[in-house]
Order: sequence, then C-alpha cells, then structure tokens
Amino acid sequence: MSVWDSIVGQQPTVDMLSRLAELSALDRSDSSDRSDPSDRGPQEADREHHGLAQSWLFCGPPGSGRSNLARAFAAALESPDHGMGEIASNVTRQVLAGTHPDVTVLSTDKVTIGIEEVRGLIAQSEQMPSTAPWRIIIIEDVDRMLERTTNVLLKEIEEPAEHAIWILCAPSPQDVLPTIRSRTRTVNLAVPSQAAVARFIQESTGADEHVAARASRLAEGHIGIARLYATNERVMSDRDDLIVGVLGMERTSDAVLLAQGLIDSAQGQAQEEVESQVERDERDFRRINGLDEGERLPSELRSAFHAIGKKDDVRRRITRRSRDVLDRALNSVASIYRDVGVLQNDAEDSAGLINLENRSAITELSIRIDRNRAVACLESIETARRRLASNGAPLLVFEALFSALVP
Repeated sequence: MSVWDSIVGQQPTVDMLSRLAELSALDRSDSSDRSDPSDRGPQEADREHHGLAQSWLFCGPPGSGRSNLARAFAAALESPDHGMGEIASNVTRQVLAGTHPDVTVLSTDKVTIGIEEVRGLIAQSEQMPSTAPWRIIIIEDVDRMLERTTNVLLKEIEEPAEHAIWILCAPSPQDVLPTIRSRTRTVNLAVPSQAAVARFIQESTGADEHVAARASRLAEGHIGIARLYATNERVMSDRDDLIVGVLGMERTSDAVLLAQGLIDSAQGQAQEEVESQVERDERDFRRINGLDEGERLPSELRSAFHAIGKKDDVRRRITRRSRDVLDRALNSVASIYRDVGVLQNDAEDSAGLINLENRSAITELSIRIDRNRAVACLESIETARRRLASNGAPLLVFEALFSALVP
C-alpha cells in the first residue's frame, strides 16, 4: 500500500517526487549533524543536487490526475513514512481526505478563483505548521485566476515562507502567466494509456472488465470521466445519444433540436451531481458533529449547516458543472471527426477508433466528407469551445456548432 497507488500512468513522475519526499525528510533529520560541509556522502550530494522546490506547477491534460498527484505528494512530504507504509498512516489519511490542518486545498466550483480566496491562502502560508514539517497549499485549476488575482499570488510564489510549499495545478504551462511559470518548478504529466486507466477503473470501482475497457476508450485517457462512464449509466447513455444525434443530422432543424436536447441533458446532469454532493456534505456534517439523521440541529450549528445548501452557491455550482458537461460533450463530438480522420488516412490499425460502436455510421461520414471538411469541423468545435470559455450563451453556441457540422 502506497500513497502513490491511485496515480495512474505517471511512474517516472511518481519515482521523482517519491525520491524528493524521502530526501527532504532525510535532510531535515540530519541537518544538525552536517557541520562540516566537506563531510558529505553520495546521498547528501544527491539531496543538494535535487533540492526540494517550494513552488511547484503540476501540468497535465484534464483527467491526467494532477490534483491527485498534488495530494499524494503533500502526503508523502508530511507523513513520517513518506506515504510508503504498508498501512496508510494517520497523516496520510488526513491529507488525502482533506482534513489535515497543515495542508490546504483550494478547489472551486466557480468559473474563476477570487482574489480574497488567494489572500486567505497567503495568510495561511505565513503561519507555522502545527503538527507537520510543512505548511502546504494546493491550488487546483490555477488557470482560473484572473490576472489581478495572479499578481497577488506572485510575490508569495517568488519568496515563499521558509516552512511553506505551494503546489499549483493547471492543464499546461501556457495556461499560466509567464511570471508564475518562471518562479515554479514545472512537472508535466503524461496522458495515461487506455489499458492503465481500464485496470484502475476495474480495481477501484469493481466494474466489469468490458465496461471498464469501454469507459477508458471513450474517456480518451481522462481518469475521472472514465470512472463516471463506468459508474453512471445516465452519463454513458447521454453520450451515446449525442454521438448518434450528431451522426444522424441531415438538416439545420436537426441541429437546433440536438442543441436543445444537449443543453437540457447538461443541466439535468449538473443538477443531479450537485444535489448529490450537497446531500453527502450534509451527512458528513452531521456525522462529524455526532448528529443522527433527522436529529434536531443545535442552534449554534444551524447557520453552518444551512450554508452547505445555500441556494446561490448551489446555483453557481450547477452552472459550473453544466459547463463541464458541455465541455465533455465537445470532446465527444470531436472524437467523431478524429475517427473520421483515422479512417480517411487508413490508420485504424495503428490509431484505433474511439467510437467503435458507431463504426458503420462514421465510415459512411468519412466517405461523404473529404479531409478538408473534417478538419473544418474540428475547427468549428474549437471555436465553440472558445465561445463557451468567453461565457457565450450555451444554446446559441451549440446551435451554431451543430449547424456547421451538418454534412
């Protein structure tokens, strides 16, 4: 059992971070014994060469596991056994569960990360750790910061407190301002292989081998989406309907109807996910405070409990989740034209198809449109993605997209 067991397809990176966590612990334990700089063995020279950076930027495509890797690294740094014990230590369990007092994770359901949230993290980073060697701050989706917010963070990243480590997560270095990139140590993650993701899904969810393999193939290396496909029949069914709908479009009216159906589906999925999360959070709140289901809340806990399901926050979270569903839909639609390109270039044996279940319809489409048209369709999908990112009206964005895709 290791803190790294849940990290899929990133073995070189895991080896490097695991080694750094071990060396940093050794460095702390024997620093007082190295009064003579010339009295150094190979291990100490290794520590000096690799030095533990205090500002990190973990980059990888969505679903590559960058946030999970950040948590695992934090656990390895804070735990006395570096997260490598046969049984997970209390420290490791706390870090991974998000309850360790010296590890703070900023994960947002909003479109952007607010400046006040970042100022609060900076204030925390200046505090001495209470029980562990480091005060560790993890910011997921740092690319969601506006430039003004990033500038607030910049000075702290450039000169962090002696006891603080910052771990920022983003899809790619280009999604972060150059001033941040230049002051962090960048770790680039690979896209996990379909086989690795399928094995992980099968082991972690108990899904059937064929279900796990199909979920992995359709998710294109995105671990979270693969898990969703394997465990949520509605999500998988909605994807199947979308692929069939796009392949079956013959006129603009089909495009308009498909767009409306997709928006409704995204809203429904998002609402279901957020409401389920609110219910889990409310159950956890009661459990942590020793309250049974249905037991009357003490007056001093009511405001905190009701804040979990606050209507404005839930509405914002649903909006954000629906955008995630729509972004996932764009990837699914793009996979159609990716498969078309594979067939047009006679590359199925080497590249394979994502939408195997729709091979006949995709083969027909690859004959109806030429290579230039397939590329133009992919460009239309990227245009729709940019419009969504710029807060374009989702219904109009997808009506325009699907109309452009009609053969």
